[in-house]
Amino acid sequence: MDVEPRLKAWKARSNHEMVVCIHHSTDFEVHRNWLAITHSLPISQWYYEATSEWTLDYPPFFAWFEYILSHVAKYFDQEMLNVHNLNYSSSRTLLFQRFSVIFMDVLFVYAVRECCKCIDGKKVGKELTEKPKFILSVLLLWNFGLLIVDHIHFQYNGFLFGLMLLSIARLFQKRHMEGAFLFAVLLHFKHIYLYVAPAYGVYLLRSYCFTANKPDGSIRWKSFSFVRLISLGLVVFLVSALSLGPFLALNQLPQVFSRLFPFKRGLCHAYWAPNFWALYNALDKVLSVIGLKLKFLDPNNIPKASMTSGLVQQFQHTVLPSVTPLATLICTLIAILPSIFCLWFKPQGPRGFLRCLTLCALSSFMFGWHVHEKAILLAILPMSLLSVGKAGDASIFLILTTTGHYSLFPLLFTAPELPIKILLMLLFTIYSISSLKTLFRKEKPLFNWMETFYLLGLGPLEVCCEFVFPFTSWKVKYPFIPLLLTSVYCAVGITYAWFKLYVSVLIDPPIGKTKKQ
Repeated sequence: MDVEPRLKAWKARSNHEMVVCIHHSTDFEVHRNWLAITHSLPISQWYYEATSEWTLDYPPFFAWFEYILSHVAKYFDQEMLNVHNLNYSSSRTLLFQRFSVIFMDVLFVYAVRECCKCIDGKKVGKELTEKPKFILSVLLLWNFGLLIVDHIHFQYNGFLFGLMLLSIARLFQKRHMEGAFLFAVLLHFKHIYLYVAPAYGVYLLRSYCFTANKPDGSIRWKSFSFVRLISLGLVVFLVSALSLGPFLALNQLPQVFSRLFPFKRGLCHAYWAPNFWALYNALDKVLSVIGLKLKFLDPNNIPKASMTSGLVQQFQHTVLPSVTPLATLICTLIAILPSIFCLWFKPQGPRGFLRCLTLCALSSFMFGWHVHEKAILLAILPMSLLSVGKAGDASIFLILTTTGHYSLFPLLFTAPELPIKILLMLLFTIYSISSLKTLFRKEKPLFNWMETFYLLGLGPLEVCCEFVFPFTSWKVKYPFIPLLLTSVYCAVGITYAWFKLYVSVLIDPPIGKTKKQ
């Protein structure tokens, strides 16, 4: 009589194991190698070891995190901790890596809970599912991008974003020192969060070191607290000393920084992130084709990689000027400065900080050097908190998250993953749009006709890339076209969301008559 329940349980277990083990991205080998390096080698060799091409290139706290994990990993499969076991991927190794990500997500769940406490409850619906806190918890906990990047593709972003969201929650709760400490720790786990460091620095200086505003919202210069500034500086210094101190003692800081900031890599990642440089590269390709057709360009002078191999790291521009790391840095700083200016001169409290943080993340994504496509999550997750507060922010969030999430599709490129990623994204997107429309049903529509037309265009784009292009003769000669189309199309949407958010920040008035705690 109990055969059927047992059969169902067996099927459920088999399906779970299949999901855990079905996908094996290169990031599995990256983190396995880091486990091996930190476990089997002394600290003096961590940032020199180069047996594998996947060398350790995260800050020291993450290296110590891998070291701690390695002492649990040895009980699963000791062989994964051998530096010379390149591309080692036993079933026990994969299971350990999968479950380590799931376990570390506990911090992310706690951070989401703390963020939900900070949400204004004015727009409270009769039903639980219409409450802003409930909607926000779903948008964060079931975020499509984070789900596929961490639990299918494989990374530890949930744990790291947990630290970031928790630091944001502490700033909302006016626990500034805790927020500063958590963010300093986060920077020494993964240095990509330097993108949003200007927002943290300016906000803490403006809202914590200066203790009062004038009635019009401008700063009271006499309210500056030198003690608070020293306290913040001491927190940052102590965290940095704990992280970098051992390598300073070993005289290895230059080697560590050379791993963290590898400017010898190209302008774009192997798969173009959907940012300004994707549009720039695409324009260069179009101008090259036109130049060849009109015989303005000599075919012998055009680098082969720029026209046939497509998405390469060392991309050489043919018509437009080539871009240097310094040029991307200048563009990024110029893009960030207006948001920093507004944060200082047009204070809007923690919400203003969150908008500035999102703009810093988006601006760095748009103009940074060698940006990974997964970095869009650094803007999407903070924007989730803004989306349940105002209809305008909800509209920007939906455009950003839909295009940003779709841009991650090429990370899952095998046939079995195709229905999974389409179904998961449809579920998340439909819920996001329907829940936010319900929340702001008394206000104007979240999308105009142009935005609706653009978002609906993702459907034909997916059909073209996945179901039409593979059966054309171009598949062999121009295999990069689906990736190029995806990057360029999504870059348009992300650029639009960035611009729309910037306009909103620039025209919003400051909050006057604010007395800081």
